[in-house]
Amino acid sequence: MERESSPWRQPIVWLMVVLVGAVVVGSAIMLKVAGNGDAIDPVPDEVQRTGQVQQADLGPDAQAAQRKLGAIARIDDEHGFVEVLPVDGDFDRAMPLSLKLHHPTRAEQDMTLALVATDTGWRADAKPATDHDWLLQLEPASGRPWRLRGRMPRGQLAAQLRPAVGGDAQP
Repeated sequence: MERESSPWRQPIVWLMVVLVGAVVVGSAIMLKVAGNGDAIDPVPDEVQRTGQVQQADLGPDAQAAQRKLGAIARIDDEHGFVEVLPVDGDFDRAMPLSLKLHHPTRAEQDMTLALVATDTGWRADAKPATDHDWLLQLEPASGRPWRLRGRMPRGQLAAQLRPAVGGDAQP
């Protein structure tokens, strides 16, 4: 008399169970990742939407390019301050500036620093994290006649700030 073997003794049955289980676990993980609210934030600029085209105002960048402005932003981790040093252009050295540090993906970690004039540039007491990139935007504290932008990669303590458009570009 021949004895029937259990289907659980067949390797193909176990393969099918493992594959289905992997799909279920993977789907649960993807749902958790997609639903945790860490979507990429939009650009912090005011954007005008025309049809399906988004247009940002590049006037402040063109103004900075026309004035040939350029600066270096640096973080002094040891002393706990952020400093902006002018490199090129016609800066009003007595004017207070605003440095915005935008986290690339999490808007709740964005920072705005009020920089006060010093002998060498502008400074604010702050100690931003260096464990991720920062998108930098420098502009006068009293408005936006010009704007400089830059990117500080993770682990770096200094970044170049310059206009987002060329000197002879029109907005």
